[in-house]
Amino acid sequence: MSSSSKSASKASRKSSSSSRSPSATSAGGAPRAVAKKPSPQKAAASRRQGLDQMARLLEIMARLRNPKGGCPWDLEQTIESIKANMLEEAYEALDAIESGNREDLVEELGDLLLQIVFQAQIGFEEGSFAFKDVAKGISDKLVNRHPHIFGTTKVKDADEVLRNWDEIKLQEKKARKSALDGVPKHVPVLQRTYQLQKRAARVGFDWDNIADVFEKLEEEIRELKEAIAKKKRLAVIEELGDLLFSVVNIARFVKVDPAYALERTNTKFSRRFRVVEKELEAGGKKLSEFSLDEMEVIWNRQRAEDKR
Repeated sequence: MSSSSKSASKASRKSSSSSRSPSATSAGGAPRAVAKKPSPQKAAASRRQGLDQMARLLEIMARLRNPKGGCPWDLEQTIESIKANMLEEAYEALDAIESGNREDLVEELGDLLLQIVFQAQIGFEEGSFAFKDVAKGISDKLVNRHPHIFGTTKVKDADEVLRNWDEIKLQEKKARKSALDGVPKHVPVLQRTYQLQKRAARVGFDWDNIADVFEKLEEEIRELKEAIAKKKRLAVIEELGDLLFSVVNIARFVKVDPAYALERTNTKFSRRFRVVEKELEAGGKKLSEFSLDEMEVIWNRQRAEDKR
């Protein structure tokens, strides 16, 4: 199945699902109160059913990749050719999480799981690895990195859990010499900045309080203004990077994912701008024919409505 047709199918499904009563969400897309914790018996039964469905999925994937009677499209794929699909599915799962629609989230997590099973099946055919290696690897890692659960280590809070996790990770990854090693190079740059700061903070390299971070932010703004005034392009690039780095530091201190905050602003900007376009172009003129003042009248009205 092509990526474009799959995306079109999802767009149709999401359009129809958005018209349903948001029974699973509260105002603003936030999830409603979570149901009470299932009983041990129900949880055990769910795990058994999960194992059955996992085995079924592995069998389906093997059949799709079977040279005798398998799917021509699936048979053409390689680990390299489908790597972009994994990223796409991860982003769609994030969209589902933020929408608060649990039905969408179930489907998107399934699509993401398919990418893992797909990669594992190709690995098995190559003779390089199989799904059992993937599952064993993460299971071993979880046990090893939770000595306070599966061993005798004592911890007092979540921060100590994270410190222990990083120390154990360094022991596992013998080639890693720095606390910053292991941050994926392909992660979006804003998220990479966030992860680098978090890694450094876990080993004590951090500001004492958010007031210090704001002071640093103001310093970076001054330095950027100076670089712009001197018309030194390389200095402007460096100071702008420093300024953005400080903004991410503030996001980290207030425990907000900077990419999520920026995406909310992108959505807000797009919505307001489309209103400006619609109202001004209703008279048959192009947007470029209106003055900035005329645009700002509508923009500021939308801004005021959002504030209310």
